[in-house]
Amino acid sequence: MAIEITHVRFDGQRRAPEVIVAYQWVSRDNGSTGQSDKPTLVAWVSEGNVAYVGSGANQVNVGVVDPSRGEPYLRTHADGRYTNNLENLPTF
Repeated sequence: MAIEITHVRFDGQRRAPEVIVAYQWVSRDNGSTGQSDKPTLVAWVSEGNVAYVGSGANQVNVGVVDPSRGEPYLRTHADGRYTNNLENLPTF
């Protein structure tokens, strides 16, 4: 299954990928929609499932960052470097 993340929720006022606490998404396979908290979606992507932000030419992959300190989180990755596509999504 592949999903496109469409909205995010932050913990507080700071907009950064490590403080996102929840995600809204749409399935690329069947169009279903849903919400996931950070631990659930991090685990889902870690298991080999695919998440994106954007579509078509603007599509970027979402990967798991496992920092030496703190909890794992999701971040977009394009052209060999981390990008800020998740924190630029609308909030819910």
